[in-house]
Amino acid sequence: MIRCLAVDDEPLALDLLEDNISKIPYLTLVGKCYNAREADAFMSQEAVDLLFLDIQMPGLSGVQFLKSLKDQRPMAIFITAYEKFALEGYALDVLDYLVKPVAFDRFEKACHKAQRLFDLKNAQMQLLEVLSKTENTEGGLQKELSDFFFVNADYSHIKITIADILYIESMKDYLKIYLTSQAKPIITRMTMKTMEEKLADYPFLRVHKSFIVSLPRVEAFKSQYVIVQKQKLPVSESYRIELQNKLNAK
Repeated sequence: MIRCLAVDDEPLALDLLEDNISKIPYLTLVGKCYNAREADAFMSQEAVDLLFLDIQMPGLSGVQFLKSLKDQRPMAIFITAYEKFALEGYALDVLDYLVKPVAFDRFEKACHKAQRLFDLKNAQMQLLEVLSKTENTEGGLQKELSDFFFVNADYSHIKITIADILYIESMKDYLKIYLTSQAKPIITRMTMKTMEEKLADYPFLRVHKSFIVSLPRVEAFKSQYVIVQKQKLPVSESYRIELQNKLNAK
């Protein structure tokens, strides 16, 4: 269940939110607050996965409150009477921006976005656990995040740490290996098939003829693309079902 907190200074708006949330089977309302200060105090005591947040409130606005949460920020959906704050809201990576009065079908659509992201985050956590606990089937030894291999690049043998890989892009006879540790990719002469063999024991998946992605690094996905490190990478139809199965694995 997704734990929700509703924040709005209008009692009628809060009641309507409570009613709408009660109709969504995967949501549970854990609290209602009339301003951002109350919400901040509530969140210091209770875990919250999703905020339904008004913007124009006395004292601290919804936008200011969301900015103040920084790294501890839950998913958020703005529900407001003002369209003019939409751009600022999306700059904060809110899931959706609903303008009052909100039709239920529009509300439900926004909730589906939250459900997909919530499921994806859970899948990522499980995949990270798999990555840290995967065993070498031949030797029975635990594979560590520090596992690595070497590639030829820039007239040198370059060490590539498995956990450092974000995704891999094919360019004919060469591969670009994108890493968390540096801005520029490592370019090496290698086939995608050879790279797939090197990564066979780890949670990587080919999603396109030109791309292999690290599943724990996937931030979001749709039917036609995945997002890794804010980069949108294409997903071919032939790989789509396997990708969805991997990311939704429980």
